[in-house]
Amino acid sequence: MNITAALVKELRERTGAGMMDCKKALVATDGDMQKAIDYLREKGLSKAAKKAGRVAAEGAVASYISEDGKVGVIVEVNCETDFVGANDDFKKLAVSIARHVAETNPADVEALLASKMGEKAVKDVVTEAIAKIGENISVRRFVRFESAEGKVYSYIHAGGKIGVLVDMKGGDAELGKNIAMQVAAANPSYLSRTEVPAAELEHEKEVLTEQARNEGKPESIIEKMILGRINKYYEEVCLVDQIYIRDNKTSITKLLKANNAEIARFARFQLGEGIEKKQENFAEEVASFIKK
Repeated sequence: MNITAALVKELRERTGAGMMDCKKALVATDGDMQKAIDYLREKGLSKAAKKAGRVAAEGAVASYISEDGKVGVIVEVNCETDFVGANDDFKKLAVSIARHVAETNPADVEALLASKMGEKAVKDVVTEAIAKIGENISVRRFVRFESAEGKVYSYIHAGGKIGVLVDMKGGDAELGKNIAMQVAAANPSYLSRTEVPAAELEHEKEVLTEQARNEGKPESIIEKMILGRINKYYEEVCLVDQIYIRDNKTSITKLLKANNAEIARFARFQLGEGIEKKQENFAEEVASFIKK
């Protein structure tokens, strides 16, 4: 398979490995992206395996929490430039859409755009904003939580770059905000170990086993090593297993227990994740390495 500059660029962005290492990995795996990621991890060359979704679009993530704290929403609204993303009118639009979602509970973005916000459909409100602001604007996604037994808390980081919702029973508003900040900072993929898919866990074990072999570890101790590394993996991907960002001696599980609280679910949006930006001069740099 022809290993293109675009493939090398994508692998580098997703792993943080050097360009030549990325090229070698793609060659060794016949251009299979997932296998190349595993190859780099097994060789200990991947610096950022979790960089699968890079921030690659402008706009803002906004939130709205109802007065009684029972309903919460985060919404991502995109635009073309960070200048517009920081514009007060744009931010007000994003918050008004979040509030509308909380009040009307649309099934999806299509239903949201078709619904009436006042006398106008949301899609028409967005069209008017495009005409006024002068850039293309789109409502990309939203999450709406309605808490059955607790309350919903939110946290917006860096003026709208990251938004988090947490549905929590017990505790108080301060704890709710701190848990939301934890999700923003530590980016867990799951709430607890029971949510990790069996196939994903098995895949992780295979990668860690091969990684240990490449480190020269004897087979007799690899199995015990893998148990320890899997626990470390859980600490990275499961919220309740993570170490509290405000106290490195306390786990989230212990923090919740101490406050008689329980997390039902959470959601985290990072602005532009998974949207590819226009390639610039970096592609030429990668292409020069391909020829070597």
